[in-house]
Amino acid sequence: MSTFYAKDFVLGVLGGGQLGRMLIQEAVNLDLRVHVLDPDSEAPCAALAHGFTAGSFADEEAVLAFGRKCNVLTVEIEHVHTGALKKLVAEGVQVYPTPEVLELVQDKGLQKQFYQRHQIPTASFHLTENREELLSHAASFPAVQKLRRGGYDGRGVQVLHSAADLGSAFDAPSVLEKKISFDKEISVIVARNARGEVSTFPLVEMEFNPQANLVEFLFSPADVPAHLSDRARHIAVQLAEALNHVGLLAVEMFVAGDDILVNEMAPRPHNSGHHTIEANVTSQYAQHLRAILGLPLGDTRLVEPAVMVNLLGAPGHAGPVYYEGLTQVLGWPGVHVHLYGKSQTKPFRKMGHVTVRAAELSRAQQLAREVLKSVRVVTREE
Repeated sequence: MSTFYAKDFVLGVLGGGQLGRMLIQEAVNLDLRVHVLDPDSEAPCAALAHGFTAGSFADEEAVLAFGRKCNVLTVEIEHVHTGALKKLVAEGVQVYPTPEVLELVQDKGLQKQFYQRHQIPTASFHLTENREELLSHAASFPAVQKLRRGGYDGRGVQVLHSAADLGSAFDAPSVLEKKISFDKEISVIVARNARGEVSTFPLVEMEFNPQANLVEFLFSPADVPAHLSDRARHIAVQLAEALNHVGLLAVEMFVAGDDILVNEMAPRPHNSGHHTIEANVTSQYAQHLRAILGLPLGDTRLVEPAVMVNLLGAPGHAGPVYYEGLTQVLGWPGVHVHLYGKSQTKPFRKMGHVTVRAAELSRAQQLAREVLKSVRVVTREE
């Protein structure tokens, strides 16, 4: 039986960004005390957490000191000190996702090798150590080069169209992946608890901002044939079980004709699940808490079709944030605004999101595109 009802129970979160903020908002419903570790004293979680520690989640001693005050520890970012987490597990702290899963996710090369070993469909690839080594694979261009470590939110990824692009290639250990001609990018979020109970959310379809390589729109449900939807959900469950994962796992995939190929995974709440706060019976944040606390998993059914719009910092704007057009869109039916509490904007920084619900997906899409036209994330000086 879960012990989180005890008043001295502490859930720790490594990372204080918007994912942690929305996790805290859901944790309030369970009267959970949430403590957060983040290097930024003005991180989005700072004002909401029951306890906030300014420190690096990549620093072993900081993670150890923080984690020893927690009963259960989770993450909202992968780039944490896994050595410290292994020591905490040995001391009796429950850590979800496990340090081993985090080590795998921190290295895209290890991810790809894991997919191969467990027969998870994915694009063919080569592992390279430096720019010079890419030359031996120039015949396979066009290809996508991904830094094995440190990439985040579209950074550390670039397309190499031909050998002429080698001069701008990353000179670091990378995954060189066959460039897939795909029809759609989708995501499946799967939850699994320590008892092995598994549940998936309905598929979503993603549309990316071409400049920033970030999700701009997310559509739920995805426009995917039933047999491909079933296959995608099966692959996500297969992956979660192969990892022996506890918590949420977001699996991003390509739909290429009649094929489903895994692109990447994230063992935590994810941008492709923000809409679930309003659009599904159980939100991804509530589901993550249920999974890591050993509670029954919630109902993931879609209440109503929805579109999520990421609010990104406008190009050319860096400084104190100002949201143009919010008053207007807040008056529209089915519009739900979430601002992340970041005081400073910069180009393409994720500053918030808007979820639009409607009886028909086409209507939600229409309204969401109007939201994107109407709201601008700029600086106060304008």
